[in-house]
Amino acid sequence: MKKLTILSAAVMLALSAPAALAKVSQADADKLGTTLTPMGAEKAANADGSIPAWTGGISKPIAGYSKGMHHPDPFPTDKVLFTITNENKAQYAEFLTPGQKQLFEVYPDTYKMNVYESRRTAAVPQYVYDATKANAVRAELVSQGNGITGATIGVPFPIPANGLEVIWNHILRYRGVDVETYRSQAAPMSNGSYTLVENAEEIRFEYSRPEVTLEKLKETNTLFYFKQVVTQPARLAGTALLVKETMDQEALPRQAWTYNTGQRRVRKAPNVAFDTPGTVSDGLRTTDDFDMFNGSPIRYNWELVGKKEIYIPYNDYRLHSDALKYDQILKPGHINPEYPRYEKHRVWEVKATLKEGMRHTYKSRVFYIDEDSWQVAVTDIYDNRDELYRVGVAHLINYYEVPALWSTLEVFHDLQSRRYLAMGLDNEGRMYNFDASLSESNFTPDALRRAGIR
Repeated sequence: MKKLTILSAAVMLALSAPAALAKVSQADADKLGTTLTPMGAEKAANADGSIPAWTGGISKPIAGYSKGMHHPDPFPTDKVLFTITNENKAQYAEFLTPGQKQLFEVYPDTYKMNVYESRRTAAVPQYVYDATKANAVRAELVSQGNGITGATIGVPFPIPANGLEVIWNHILRYRGVDVETYRSQAAPMSNGSYTLVENAEEIRFEYSRPEVTLEKLKETNTLFYFKQVVTQPARLAGTALLVKETMDQEALPRQAWTYNTGQRRVRKAPNVAFDTPGTVSDGLRTTDDFDMFNGSPIRYNWELVGKKEIYIPYNDYRLHSDALKYDQILKPGHINPEYPRYEKHRVWEVKATLKEGMRHTYKSRVFYIDEDSWQVAVTDIYDNRDELYRVGVAHLINYYEVPALWSTLEVFHDLQSRRYLAMGLDNEGRMYNFDASLSESNFTPDALRRAGIR
């Protein structure tokens, strides 16, 4: 682990502070946008310059981009600096997670990381920066960490005091307001064969709306609405899910409904949470693996280990390109390593350990969270024997028309079955629509029923 900065060291001294003391002083909040980025990252470059200073990211579309396009690479002439393989991984061990090292050992002849120049492209709209600074002096955890209060729009804890605050920053990071996505997933067999599952999704982020107020969020207790409808293959088409995510899950847990095409009925689904197997995932992820981590954090103790520098997928525009076909990406054992772009970035390391008396398939999980965007980039997952079980990897790009840093593909590697699940494939489909106009009426059980009927 790299030496923590003075700021990070000060944060570490506060790890045991109770939630009620999580708010920072105005003097500390005033560091946002000066010595810190507006989102709370270290603005300066690292000691050897391999991670540059943040200078604003990409805050507007690049030349040649039009809405609806797959996003052109802002750095098309960048070359691979070096490639990490199983043979030379020891040389770079300081900047790899245990899970990443294990992937080299499980696939010694085929797995590799192409490492490029680090570019800190993360950015969000100005109103999100403004809200983040306001949140810093008023946001608090409530319900033993199972909810938050005093925050809107931006991340609630840009200068975090503990691991629970960091994971809430990931959950509430900015990804737009009304979004339609058209994404596919596949779980290749050992020989590389796969069935493509296509999903149409709608997300209405109540928390992120420019007009939202603290009073409104407290009244509705709603963070976002999410609706997902399977469109392919034919045998699954019409299977649908609706989720209402709450801000205080102790006051009201997540509300969920499913539509079953065989029964043609909508049913409440309280089990759509925690370690229930993910929708049509072939058992290769849990429900709370979606988006790298989602939902209530109540079953774990959250430890803020600190900051470190590691190689993570970043600016993965080549992997995002519509010039690629899924057959070029999906290979036996893991995705084609020729396409992902790895860069060195500073991340927050947070360890989640299952609480005594709680149940979950995963005994512990270690999250590596990009300091600039609060997006989980990598997660190492351990089973009840304390052995590495799965490794989750989010391939990130800046959707610069928004702007927002988000994954273009998430891959969960199951080290025991030697299979993986690739989620978010969009190369052969339509690009996300960040200009959707979604009302609350889009997210009712009746609307789910209508969406599911085929």
